[in-house]
Amino acid sequence: MAIQETAVSYYGLGYVEHAAADFEEIRAHHCTTVILAVTEFEFDFWRPNLPAVVAAARRAGLKVLLDPWGIGKFFGGEQVSLFLQNNLENRQVSALTDEKLNAACFNTPAFRDYFMHFCLTLLREAGADGFFWDEPHYLLPKSYASITGGAGDDWSCRCPVCRKKFADYYGYEMPKLLTDDVKQFRWREALEILEETSRRIKVFDPAQEITICVHATLNTYYVTEQRGYDDWERVAASPYFDVFSTTIVSWELPEPFFRSIAERTAAVAKKYNKQSERWLMGYYRQPDDFAQIDRMTDLYESLGIDRLAAWTYRGGFGTRLAAPDALGLWDCIGRNYKRILKR
Repeated sequence: MAIQETAVSYYGLGYVEHAAADFEEIRAHHCTTVILAVTEFEFDFWRPNLPAVVAAARRAGLKVLLDPWGIGKFFGGEQVSLFLQNNLENRQVSALTDEKLNAACFNTPAFRDYFMHFCLTLLREAGADGFFWDEPHYLLPKSYASITGGAGDDWSCRCPVCRKKFADYYGYEMPKLLTDDVKQFRWREALEILEETSRRIKVFDPAQEITICVHATLNTYYVTEQRGYDDWERVAASPYFDVFSTTIVSWELPEPFFRSIAERTAAVAKKYNKQSERWLMGYYRQPDDFAQIDRMTDLYESLGIDRLAAWTYRGGFGTRLAAPDALGLWDCIGRNYKRILKR
């Protein structure tokens, strides 16, 4: 089945008239969906303008998804976090060193309340079509990589809240090693916050579409990132998510890696009656030959991927993460979107 939806992320929200012009350009690049990256600062400072920004995107003919970008550093994103600035004691903690890390522990009541308020306020006020859960994760403490290429031995979170929840559930102290019980605990708790938020969103408006985008790892044996969403089956089986998405991989990786990720993404999404989504890297790095983008677009379509997305608008032009030929990369993505939507 042909790819039916094409998306791009967009950040730097603020003045509606400027966003409206950008949305026309996004539509001219054959995007059907815009993923609005809403930071904690924008929620705090620019929130009165967000409904008008969403309305401008819709006037341009775009579906609109809201991405709580970098919130608490629980989600992916380069933005700083007001929650971390204002909540020094609600951080993830290294298992081996007890160091407080630069990411909110999403098991703490403080962060859960903050995140729920953030999302439900946007739901009521902004008028978008859904939400995009952008690379949610436990932070990986810096450590030596293992011989297999995976993360080192250290992990998070072993804060007082996580330790108490673990002990209450299992009946013994949370170990410092990443045992099977700890893995199960982390998977369960990581899903709970997103499932409960998604459930409340859909109670308010059943038409809201929820995309869960998890990290793409090489396999599930030697190399997993231990981010808390490594069990794709568990994530895709959730009744509260509509689209199962896996993250960007660098153009420098071998093409068989792209095939493996896409095959697994499509298979697990289909198994649980979800739409599948893959991403194109449209910032920072670019392929040596833009024809690689053509090949990967065709590959994803041939493997049954339902949706294609790119991060980010204009290839990150003007930012420190811009691709070397940011506008050329953006135009190439637009040409590919046009090709696949015409089929």
